[in-house]
Amino acid sequence: MTMLSTFIKPMHREGYRFVGIFAAVTLVLFLICAPLGWIGVGLTVWCYYFFRDPARVTPTREGLIVSPADGIVQMIGEAAPPEELGLGTETMTRVAVFMNVFNCHVNRTPIAGRVEKIAYRPGKFFNASLDKASVDNERNGLAIRLDDGRAIAVVQIAGLVARRIVCEVKEGTALQTGQRFGMIRFGSRLDVYLPQGVAPLVAVGQSTIAGETVLADLGSSEAPRLGAVR
Repeated sequence: MTMLSTFIKPMHREGYRFVGIFAAVTLVLFLICAPLGWIGVGLTVWCYYFFRDPARVTPTREGLIVSPADGIVQMIGEAAPPEELGLGTETMTRVAVFMNVFNCHVNRTPIAGRVEKIAYRPGKFFNASLDKASVDNERNGLAIRLDDGRAIAVVQIAGLVARRIVCEVKEGTALQTGQRFGMIRFGSRLDVYLPQGVAPLVAVGQSTIAGETVLADLGSSEAPRLGAVR
């Protein structure tokens, strides 16, 4: 890895239009007032940074469930998956990862499987860090059927600023662990619903990296992990 590649990352195609708009506005600001133009330069760089799409090294051992998003584990608890996914009404362990506007927003598949159902539901735009965001906010859910017959759900949830959920896969698509499947623009959250009996291997407050951080292991009998701020 070179020094240049440390700072310059590929950009998701969703970002080209936005960076172009920011750059055009910056040019106009320079014509009006140079200090305003430099502010525009900073915002344009931030926009590029928001849409960055770096490569990730995904652990490939069978049974590992990885984080679908960069961010912070906001909450862990029992909850029924969204009814529109058709996974039943029994509760599953939900791990919620909150992304702020500085996180990479490209979403990745938690575990290999086939997309059994995709369900979009319009809604409100509460702060994505709130528990009610899982129920009330705009969301797009994927039910993924694993090779062993079990299923997980991963739900993209729009937040206070986010207004556009992007899903780039279709029902019936076979996905690999860590594969890109979409993104959410400008601040949001990803919920992962683990299969029954599977304990999370992360703690609330822990930072995650999409496609790399292991959230759970289907083959593990380890108890849920606790964390301490040190």
